[in-house]
Amino acid sequence: MPESLAGARPTLEAVAARAGVSRATASRVVNGGAGVRPPLVEKVTRAVEELGYVPNHAARTLVTRRTGAVAVIIAEPEIRIFSDPFFSQQIRGISKELTAHDTQLVLLLLEGPGDYDRIARYLAGGHVDGALAFSLHTDDPIPAITRRAGIPAVYGGRPNWSEPAEHRTVPYVDADNRGGARAAVRYLEDLGRRRIAHIAGPRDQTSATDRLDGYRDVLPDADPALIAEGAFTAASGERAMAELLERCPDLDAVFAANDLMASGALRVLKERGRAVPGDVALVGFDDMDAIAEGTDPPLTTVRQDIEGQGRLMARLLLRGLDHERAGAPAPDPVITATTLVRRASA
Repeated sequence: MPESLAGARPTLEAVAARAGVSRATASRVVNGGAGVRPPLVEKVTRAVEELGYVPNHAARTLVTRRTGAVAVIIAEPEIRIFSDPFFSQQIRGISKELTAHDTQLVLLLLEGPGDYDRIARYLAGGHVDGALAFSLHTDDPIPAITRRAGIPAVYGGRPNWSEPAEHRTVPYVDADNRGGARAAVRYLEDLGRRRIAHIAGPRDQTSATDRLDGYRDVLPDADPALIAEGAFTAASGERAMAELLERCPDLDAVFAANDLMASGALRVLKERGRAVPGDVALVGFDDMDAIAEGTDPPLTTVRQDIEGQGRLMARLLLRGLDHERAGAPAPDPVITATTLVRRASA
């Protein structure tokens, strides 16, 4: 049992004395500094464990110039964040990577336009070392806010830039949305489907526009009536599916831009007496287990590694913080692969 449990909180001086080193050496070891011989590092580490020493956060920040915290900003209302498993998977990936590097996650939510000022003040106040932001919409001010705050940032999804070109070279992690959409539509074509509809996501998000572009890559002459826009929610998938059936009752396949909208579309198809996949083949995007494997029939979909993307975002940011100290450029954007997962809906 650490000695601190039975007495006063141990000090760095006590650690140094127990290890038989100077206070400066103990401080370098505790704060991750270089230039200490391995045997001394081992002695200090053992003393820290024996005494139950916990570094003073404020003092450590003064030494390292790091807070040990990272802001995670999600540009969506709370009701969407807590109802869409996409966000929990991405946050889980981020949290795992930050935890592995002894870094605290600070979640900042955007409920409305007024929240941007609050977040700008928080980031400028030096409370975090960097920011991870995802689900940005067209002309979202978050990239400009992080730049003015002087902190590094990594984005989930390709930002839809409206800023000057010199501010666009920032790292982001995204899936191959366009390629994944092409694979889904080609698969439906290979099944012999000829009236393939698309339930698109909101046009102010690049993931949705990239998936729509992938659909159009394969079907450049598709009837515009075969495209309906949703909002990445199950309810919007229901509305879009009903709209498509009204306009194009002879459609025989649907590619939905995410699994939630696909699940909503499936409910409407069943209500209208359309057999899936007999009458209408259905493909989604994301491959979230809670949705794709829980539908009846299970959903054929395009898999992206959502949790892995979260971990990669955090990894790039932490690497960027280290590179910033060394004067190296920010990491390059990363596009992750997608895979078509075939189940019973198509």
